[in-house]
This record gives sequence, structure tokens and C-alpha cells, in this order.
Amino acid sequence: MSGLFDRLSLNRLTPEDKAVGVAVGAVLAGAVGLSVVNPLAGGRAAAETSAQAAVVSEQGTAAHQPSRAKTVKAENAVAEARREGFKVPPHAVKPAEVIKLAESQVGVHEGKGGQTKYHKWYISTPHAKATAKRDGGFSVKEYNGAQWCNMFVSWLGAQTGVKNMGWDAYTVQHASWFKQTDRWGHKARPGAVVFFDWQDGSKAGIGDIDHVGIVVKDNGDGSITTVEGNTDNAVQKKVREKSQVVGYGYPDYAR
Repeated sequence: MSGLFDRLSLNRLTPEDKAVGVAVGAVLAGAVGLSVVNPLAGGRAAAETSAQAAVVSEQGTAAHQPSRAKTVKAENAVAEARREGFKVPPHAVKPAEVIKLAESQVGVHEGKGGQTKYHKWYISTPHAKATAKRDGGFSVKEYNGAQWCNMFVSWLGAQTGVKNMGWDAYTVQHASWFKQTDRWGHKARPGAVVFFDWQDGSKAGIGDIDHVGIVVKDNGDGSITTVEGNTDNAVQKKVREKSQVVGYGYPDYAR
């Protein structure tokens, strides 16, 4: 899944796409004092190259530490690039960054027809076309108003750029991906992706998973604190019993 953006062909870009590519590339480059190599020829590729450079510059080196103002501009530009569907390479992210973003979304409610910004974002990505094809070949428009707990988790990963968070709209497929990539386990860790089964809990298998969220912390009393989308039609912070957990997926966080 992580290579889908790489398969985009510049030959299929419209003039509008190329204009957006140049504009985003310019914003990213300006934010961190970089130059874009041949942006008019590259369009989306130029923007992605600049985005990658912005991430590197944002993190800083021994020779050059960008000012906080430039760092904020770079962070905002990278986030905007991701929202527009540009490929921004994943980078080292701490669990606290994902948790902070998740907590900032608490209180976001569904709109008309059960729609959220997470639906709108997911449908706009190449991943939506891939998962729709995988799961039966339906139109991506059918994701509108669908269960969105996993779209919320995927959105968190995309916005922060954390490595190997995984993208999906279907909890069973997402959990399966974590297991297939040796990122699956049964220990609650901050920032882990937590998968639930309401009927059999920890006794259930991956195919029985009903719901997904992000671990905030292990409370040490047999429960965990989480942030979850699609919980009573909103993003909520919850306390859940570990006995309800099928397992955890572990993104590659910065150590």
C-alpha cells in the first residue's frame, strides 16, 4: 500500500495538477529556504521532492537548525501537501505526536448522512481506489457515510507521517496487514493501534474485529485509555477494558 503514490504517472497529470504541484513545491521550498529543481517539468514530482526536503530540513542537522518559525511553516506545508494527496515520505514521529493530534479531534461529530472530514480525505487518496478494488470493486463514493473508525486512524497516520501506521477503511484488513508485517502483538503501548471485538474480546481472532482506535496509555489496572473515531457518531476519548482487545498494531515510532 505504501507504494501506491509512487505509481502515479506524470503523463496523466492535468495542467491543474501540474500547477498545484508547482505551487506546493514553491511553498515547501520557501518555508525552509530550499530551491526546487526544474519544477515546471516535474509538477507533482517536484512538489514531492520539495516535501521530502522540507521534512529533512524540518528535523535539522548539526550544521543547520532551522528557526522555529521556518519549522512551523515547513510542518504546515507538509501537512497541506498530504491533504492534497501528494506523497510526503514518512519520517520519525514520536507516539506523543499522534496522540496529541488524536486528542485534538475529540468532539468532532458526524455531519449530514454520517459524513466526516475523514471520509472526504480517505476518498481523495489513491488508497481508497485500491481498497475498494480489493474488497469487491465498488465505487469509492460508497465510502461516504460508511463506518469510519479506521479512516480516522489512517488519517492520523497520514497527517503525522508516522512510518508503517498502515492505511485502510476495513479493520480486519488493517489488523491483518500489521500481523503480516510483524507489527502485531498483545501489549498496550502509547500510540499503538488497538483493535477490539465486543463479543469475544481477547479470545477473538482478527477476522472478528469490530472497531479500532489509538492507545493513549495503559492505565495499569486492566484498562487502557484510547481515542477512537466513529464512537457514538463522534471522536471520543474512552477507557476500555483490555479484555475487549484482540490485539495491537505497532507503527515504527522514533525511539
